[in-house]
Amino acid sequence: MTTLFNNIRVVLCQTSHPGNIGSTARAMKTMGLDRLYLVRPKHFPDPEATSLAVNAAGVLERAVVTQTLEEALADCQFVIGVSGKERSLSQQVMTVREAAQVVKTTAEHSQVALVFGTEMSGLSNAEADLCHVLATIPANPEYTSLNLAQAVQIMSYEVRMALTTGELHYQEKPSELATQDDLERFYEHMREVLEHIGYINPRAPKKLFERLRRLYGRTRLEKEEVNLLRGILTLSVTPKKHKKY
Repeated sequence: MTTLFNNIRVVLCQTSHPGNIGSTARAMKTMGLDRLYLVRPKHFPDPEATSLAVNAAGVLERAVVTQTLEEALADCQFVIGVSGKERSLSQQVMTVREAAQVVKTTAEHSQVALVFGTEMSGLSNAEADLCHVLATIPANPEYTSLNLAQAVQIMSYEVRMALTTGELHYQEKPSELATQDDLERFYEHMREVLEHIGYINPRAPKKLFERLRRLYGRTRLEKEEVNLLRGILTLSVTPKKHKKY
């Protein structure tokens, strides 16, 4: 899996704002990418880039700066240009999700580049000509403008989801469910309290309590939740006064 990520690079063309470079580094690292290429950046290195990279400064330190896009792509076998422009070009255009699936199969044995244009105008036609396919983010057609780092984040996320199982990076510990004995004790406690406060008439309970049992039965109560509910029932009969308030 590490090899797949190592075979993918993000290429930014002629970025004018150093903050976008730093934010891009952060977006990449959160998705497991760390190979950044910068084609003629206006300001780099720059303190603002480092500041906005937060804990992804290492991506900036390893960034490769080139004078031309051709240099940045020289050893790549597959190049995806990320663009929101409509073009009258012959390249195949796909969504970033579709493109990520292509990355999945290609990065196993080839170097893949994800190319992004300038903040103001995106990829030029000349830059797009160097790409094998174009990928676009299916945004609101009435307003498709995205910040550069936002576009990198979305593309990087789609790549990560394609390359991994999408599992959480932490495993939540399952809570202990209440036993049937716990539940029966809770139901009996609830019946006593509801009769005590007059909510249920013990001589004519009808089906009210059965409905309450079904309601709680559907929730698959945890042991701690049963204890919490029983605590509420106890204090409903004998309220506790808080001295601090």
